[in-house]
Amino acid sequence: MPFKVGDHVSWNSEAGQVSGHIVRVHTRDVDYKGYTHHASEDDPQYEIQSDKTDHVAMHKGRALKKLPH
Repeated sequence: MPFKVGDHVSWNSEAGQVSGHIVRVHTRDVDYKGYTHHASEDDPQYEIQSDKTDHVAMHKGRALKKLPH
């Protein structure tokens, strides 16, 4: 089940469980923080704004869990 912009999701980080909202969906490779994140139509990368900080994370769909809004 693909995610879309605006979805509320959570993921595991070094700091534990984090949640945020998807702000962009990348379907092509994207350079982010000096690293190339590989993405495609079938396996996109999701750019997520953290709920608690202004941190932006980049994750594949398999790392995310959809939360109720």
